[in-house]
Amino acid sequence: MLPLVFLPTTPVLLVGEGPAFDKRRALLEAAGITRLTVLSARPDAAALDAARLIFGAGLSRADSEWLAAEARARGTPVNIEDVPDLCDLHVPSIVRRGDLLLSVSTAGGAPTLAVALREWLEAQFGPEWAEHLAEVAALRTRLRAEGAKPSEVIAALRTHLARAGWPPLT
Repeated sequence: MLPLVFLPTTPVLLVGEGPAFDKRRALLEAAGITRLTVLSARPDAAALDAARLIFGAGLSRADSEWLAAEARARGTPVNIEDVPDLCDLHVPSIVRRGDLLLSVSTAGGAPTLAVALREWLEAQFGPEWAEHLAEVAALRTRLRAEGAKPSEVIAALRTHLARAGWPPLT
């Protein structure tokens, strides 16, 4: 497994219908994907060619197989919701706090464990972590603009984290 974070400008195609489709769409929108094409019917060649990442959700087995084959023919990674044998990638359990992204994966072997760990992370990292990240990112940007060397930036940020108690170390 190799976790990757796709940039919001990555062209993404989502095909499907129903609750699974709605859930996947909400996930992609929450990720801030700005180049999202959403279709409820089979996409044409132009839509498939434009995508750099393809998701299918709420599709029949036949439509899922067709979409996966079309994606692979183009060399485009594909995820078909709840059909692991048609997937090139899977989506981990996610906790999002602003730009802070925490994820848990069990490679599909124990999804209940992934959900339990995600729920634990949600309790440990509340909404205030979006502000914590923004504060640390702003400090890093300021230090770099002032010409601090990478090692100095790291040291200053570690000092800031320790003083603030983020994360609380035991």
